[in-house]
Amino acid sequence: MQNTRKIPLLFLALSVGVVLLFLLNLWYGSVLIDWGSVLKALVGSDSESTNFIIVNHYRLPQAITALSVGAALGLSGLFLQTLFNNPLAGPSVLGISSGASFGVALVVLTGSFMGIDLLLPGLSYSQLIMVVAALIGAFAVLLIIIFVSSRIANIVVVLIIGIMIGYAINAMVGVLQFFSRSIELQAYVLWGLGSFSKTTLSQSITLSSTVFILVGISMFYPNSLNVFLLGKNYARSMGVNTQKLQFSILIISGILISVATAFTGPIAFLGLAIPHIARNLFNTSNHRILLPAVVVLGAFIALLCNLIAKLPGYDTSLPINAVTSMIGAPIVIWAIVKRAKIKQA
Repeated sequence: MQNTRKIPLLFLALSVGVVLLFLLNLWYGSVLIDWGSVLKALVGSDSESTNFIIVNHYRLPQAITALSVGAALGLSGLFLQTLFNNPLAGPSVLGISSGASFGVALVVLTGSFMGIDLLLPGLSYSQLIMVVAALIGAFAVLLIIIFVSSRIANIVVVLIIGIMIGYAINAMVGVLQFFSRSIELQAYVLWGLGSFSKTTLSQSITLSSTVFILVGISMFYPNSLNVFLLGKNYARSMGVNTQKLQFSILIISGILISVATAFTGPIAFLGLAIPHIARNLFNTSNHRILLPAVVVLGAFIALLCNLIAKLPGYDTSLPINAVTSMIGAPIVIWAIVKRAKIKQA
């Protein structure tokens, strides 16, 4: 059992780490800006300067987006792993990420049929089109999942249906990709690689506001989730409405995944790996600790990945999925091996 006196220290260390990484994301990039210029840009002392544009139009939205998406995916991953009692459950398990991908792919094909290059990089509204299309696709799948869960009490059946929806949507996306023109296909592939740099400042604020409202709502569920871990029958005997709990958790998780995927593309492994890191770092399965832990840890890891992805001296960054996969895949493998050893013992 984790020494309870160490838990506040861990939270403090992670919180300080999030602040430092956030500031480093504002300072570090293809163009190095001294700290004094970063502060001047943030307070808006010279809105016409190059430093102001770099910091406020590019780096600040990127840092806010990374922080928000890391928190969203970490929290949704914990919710889904608890709900399905499955260490491999993650944001992609319900098909919501696939729904977002389908929305974007549908816009790509529509452009092909109409002969309009809706997603050309030079168009000011191209990213907005992607966000709206991804949100519509993600929420369409979420509504299907909510409809199914309201009529089927067995959460495993809901999981299987979500996985099948994901497979069906991926097949349709493959067909859409086949008929897309090369320039639109390239835009879709780049979206699918994931990036925290796609948002404007207003979009990143909208994203962060949505995420942290849902984070606040989620903090009312730790006791019910702790009881739910002991089994449905025990939870019912303790007065927990398990069907209502499942329904609420699915809605919160679905919205978190939908908005995160819409603004950044599908981000690999964060939602899957962060809950495992939190459980082992804090050495607990108590959701009173884990719920805030995955939020802070998710923000920390996403900001770190965004920092790693930046290439000094280049105008571009590595795809964020390349970084999250390198970090997340070994952690998930380690968690599976550890779980297998515990079962054998």
